[in-house]
Amino acid sequence: MSRIGKLPVNLPSGVEVKVDSNNVVTVKGPKGQLSEPVSKLVKVEIADGVLTVTRDGDNKSSREQHGLARTLINNMVTGVTAGYEKKLQLVGVGYKAEKKGKTLVMNLGYSHPVEMEDPEGITTEVTSPTEVIVKGIDKALVGNYTANIRKWRRPEPYKAKGIRYEGEVIRRKEGKTGKK
Repeated sequence: MSRIGKLPVNLPSGVEVKVDSNNVVTVKGPKGQLSEPVSKLVKVEIADGVLTVTRDGDNKSSREQHGLARTLINNMVTGVTAGYEKKLQLVGVGYKAEKKGKTLVMNLGYSHPVEMEDPEGITTEVTSPTEVIVKGIDKALVGNYTANIRKWRRPEPYKAKGIRYEGEVIRRKEGKTGKK
């Protein structure tokens, strides 16, 4: 039995979960609404404020889908109640970010500023010129947009300049003069 799949998902008050005939799970909460199709190999049951995911067979594909479905539903419940956020730090001389309406404008050492439009369901905040916070209710969208921002300047190992996640440790390398 999947250790993750057999864990129940507790539904807080104010969260409403519906499963339609095509196995599409819809979670509605105070921050918004999310829906995700779930494999037909698993069954989603709701009783007394607790959601459980069970599988029909014991073949490899149903075992794979069991834990995945439970985790996706749990992430949707967490997203509509608390939401998700990721923080980015800009490290480097002259690296800075600012917000213009729904556009994030970053100076990253290129000859031009990098402009990124916030996708639907995602908001960005610039708390200081070197710190950006990405917020949203969908965990996958928040992580994907954060990775797209980071792609513009990945941290390099010699001076550790670039865009990094908060708390990320960059493995440093010596350089040419480090062997003397």
